[in-house]
Parts: sequence; structure tokens; C-alpha cells
Amino acid sequence: MKFRTSKENLLTAIQKVQSVITAKSVLPILSNILIETHGNNLRLTATDLDIGISCLIPVNILEQGAVTIPAKRFGDIIKELPSDDVMVHIKKNNQVIIDTGSCQFKILGLPAEEFPKLPEFKDKEVIKIDQSGLKHILSLTSFAVSFDETRYILNGILFKIHKNKLTLVATDGKRLAVAESALSQETEKDIKIIIPIKTIQELNRNLKEEGDVSLILGNNQVLFDLGGAVIISRLIEGEFPDYTQVVPPASESKMAVERERFLLAVKRAALLSTPDYQAVKLEFFKDKLVVSKSTPDVGESREELQVQYRGKEMVIGFNPVYLLDVLKNLATDQAELEVTDSEKPGVVRASGYTYVVLPMRLS
Repeated sequence: MKFRTSKENLLTAIQKVQSVITAKSVLPILSNILIETHGNNLRLTATDLDIGISCLIPVNILEQGAVTIPAKRFGDIIKELPSDDVMVHIKKNNQVIIDTGSCQFKILGLPAEEFPKLPEFKDKEVIKIDQSGLKHILSLTSFAVSFDETRYILNGILFKIHKNKLTLVATDGKRLAVAESALSQETEKDIKIIIPIKTIQELNRNLKEEGDVSLILGNNQVLFDLGGAVIISRLIEGEFPDYTQVVPPASESKMAVERERFLLAVKRAALLSTPDYQAVKLEFFKDKLVVSKSTPDVGESREELQVQYRGKEMVIGFNPVYLLDVLKNLATDQAELEVTDSEKPGVVRASGYTYVVLPMRLS
């Protein structure tokens, strides 16, 4: 195999696939990137056996072939090359020669035949999803995913497709995020799949602000075709909890506030949080909200905000991180927080979006 391309073109492709490789891989081949010619393009593929990603880049193919190259070392070398024009030549015994004319590297690869094959998705229904819309609802849900491995079923996002509606659901047991988006087509059957958070992170990294992504469902696996990249992932097996039981009915007792001002007030109060004293206190008065924090042996803060609120006076504690996560990602100028009691969840609702967060005990 022999090809010529630009340093930037090759480095971008390496970085795109390299992110799925884990440092503590049991099999040496999984630390490598599979590089193979594909017509007039070069295909790069990496996998950790749970998730695989491949991308095609146009290069000047001088000789067909395939090899696997240690991902980190290859990426580091390409990154530090002095020239923009790179020639890569694979010789016998999987020796990889990287040449810019003035600078040359020789490194050892492994045979392409040893690299695990990614599953194929033939004759499956293709569901088109707007990339920008998917990116938006992922930003509104992915932060609520649980990283507790004992609750494996919650270590991903539920993708629920019914007719022409896509619903994403994530929860860690202390908060719940539900976001909906319309599809441009109706699906033949209802779909419920749980996609691991690592796959979600890779998907988010590759989504663009325009165009569609194709979702194809296989046997306990899913494929996302983003045009320039393809992501294939195992699914989390099991039954996602019935989230509809957790979402309270809409309440008239709600506070409306300028989102950015509320975000900054909570952020400032959170500066005094410690692992033992996390909760930020919210005090609700008629058209006034007091955000405060008091931490023994640290200090205290108090800040007043003008809001629209006509409900009963009350005091509620919340984990500031749980409030900041949603306030950072809402695309509205104003945020509405429904509160009914100091021991009941707070609810943020926006168009096609619901976020439920449990209160914290104020100590």
C-alpha cells in the first residue's frame, strides 16, 4: 500500500477514529488503527469491540493495500511532521514508512487480517435524523446519564422512535431529562434502544449543524452514518425504567426568570459548595428569588433576583450542578422552574423538553 496526502487531512482522520481506543486494551490489535484503501479513498477504522468508528478521506492512492498501525504513535508522528505533504508506504512484514522528503519514520504495524471486522447492516430500515436537531436534544439529555456501573441500564440514553417522533430519555436516579424532536419520515415499527454514553459522546463529537444522520438498527447493535464517518455500537440490553411515572403533571406554581441571570447566580453560590455541603438554597417570595449558600468553616453568600412568581413562599435546596447542567443547555432566554413543595421535585419545561430534579436536604 502506498498513498500521498496532506498532514492535516490525515491527522484529522486519525483523531476522529482514535478517540474510541482505550489505553488499557487487552488485545494489542485494538490499540491500532486499520488503514485500508477503498477505491480512491483511504478508510481508517478503530474499535474497542463495544464501539467502532470509521471514516473515509480522499487521498492520492499509488498502491492498494491494508495494514494496522499503532494509533497513538501514528497520530503523534503525523502531528509533529515538519511538512504538509506526507507519503505513507507499507512494505513487507507490515513495516510502515512515513516520508515527507526531509523527514522519515519507520514503524511496525500488524497485519490487517487480525483486525476485528465491524458488523454489516444490510437490508435494514434507514431512519434519517436531522443532525442539528439531534445534537440539540443530546445536549439537553446526555448530562443526566448515570455513570454508576451497578445501574448499567442507566449508563446510556434511551432512544424511543414512534412514527415520526424521536424521544431521548436519560436519568441517574436523581434527575430525569426527556427531549423530543420531529422526524421527517414515519418509521414502520416502534423502536426502543439504549445507547451507551461512550457512543453518545462519539456521536456528539461528529455531528454537524447541517445534513442528516442515518440510523440503522441491527441485532443488538446500531449504526450511525454521518456521511464522513460511520459509528457502530453495541446496545445496552435490558428494560429502561418507565420514565412517564416520574414526570409530575404541569403545575401552576412556577417561577419565570432570565435564564442567564439565574445560571450565574447559582454558579456564584456553588463556589462555596463542598462534598459534604452541596445544596444551594432557593427561597421563593412574590416576584423575588433569593439564591444563597452557607457552608460551615467556608463562608456564605446571598443574592436576590427579580422573577415572576405568584405561588406560595417556600425554601428548597438543589444540587447546583443539576441546575447548571440544564440552564447551560437551554436555548431560551427565559427559564421556568415549577415548584410545589420543598420535598417535591422541581421541573423545568420548554418546548418538547422536560427536566425533573429531586431536591436536596438543607443542613
